[in-house]
Amino acid sequence: MAAKKRKKKKGLSTVAKVIIFIMELLILGAAGLVLYFTTKTTETGKVEIKEEEIVINDAVKEAEETTMKGYWNIALFGVDSRASQLTKNTRSDTIMIASIDQDTGEIRLVSVYRDTYLNLGNDSYNKANAAYAKGGPEQAINMLNMNLDMNISDFVTIGFEGLIDVVDALGGVPINVESAEIEHLNNYQRSMFLDENGKGGLNENIVPVTATGLQTLSGLQATAYCRIRYTAGDDFRRAERQRTVLLACMEKAKTANVSQLTQIANNIFSEVYTSLDLNDIIALLGDISKYRVVGQDGFPNESLRATGSIGSKGSCVVPITLSDNVKWLHWFLFNDEGYTPSATVETCSQKVYSDTHSYVGN
Repeated sequence: MAAKKRKKKKGLSTVAKVIIFIMELLILGAAGLVLYFTTKTTETGKVEIKEEEIVINDAVKEAEETTMKGYWNIALFGVDSRASQLTKNTRSDTIMIASIDQDTGEIRLVSVYRDTYLNLGNDSYNKANAAYAKGGPEQAINMLNMNLDMNISDFVTIGFEGLIDVVDALGGVPINVESAEIEHLNNYQRSMFLDENGKGGLNENIVPVTATGLQTLSGLQATAYCRIRYTAGDDFRRAERQRTVLLACMEKAKTANVSQLTQIANNIFSEVYTSLDLNDIIALLGDISKYRVVGQDGFPNESLRATGSIGSKGSCVVPITLSDNVKWLHWFLFNDEGYTPSATVETCSQKVYSDTHSYVGN
């Protein structure tokens, strides 16, 4: 069974230790979170999520006092929308979890593949990215908490214009571009200026990438790079590209001064939808260099997943089994080698198996 949980209030010292990383994610790491975003956002800024709307599995309470103690877990969403909406009615084609060790400053990133077959947080089963479309960040957070035994209550959702502006403000980011990526990268640059009917023209800001190798990508180029999925590795490789750009932005941010970061924060906040407060972010910009990403991966784990067309749901990524993947996740994020998944996860795991095993043979 799942239980509702009250948010713990963080003391100033805790906030001071972790909010800088959120600044990086909001302002400088947005590249890794974005696929198809809005060109203008109408509902943005800070939102208060009611604590009673966030559901956390009962068994997680014990982990919060043991293996998960001292970690802050945040959901990061990039949404597929050309309808000027960041709140819901649009699928979250980028889903990440950022887990921050508040004592050491170590960060681990996990991409939850958008097509993963999961409980959407309401006992219906479909691709994970449908949760945001149906119920916005609240339902998407509950989907992650329910299926993965997480305790997430904070989130960031962002649009691609903010990403472009941030990367450009940083002077671009260094990315190693492969030959198979060039055509798709340039096509995605052009497609971002097309309307919903596929109409539009070239924009003067488009600068084609013509060479392979390590090079500095502009905001538009970096955003297009994050969207590539038509090469070897498909959507798994695309999620990896998102993390690559995120990490490149974070490293570049460490070369900026507080004044520059504060200006970027002010410029981008109107283009995000988040549970975090801008004033807290701007007030605590002093320790950006102490945070470092020490691990990154995707969920389901490569050795514990399958793919296949699951009836009317279409092509899905299937965790084999969900329970085993949750054990792996808690080892990866919290170094918990003996984690026992909750009864809720076990129930979801059995349902995922029942729905998918005849299609993928798991």
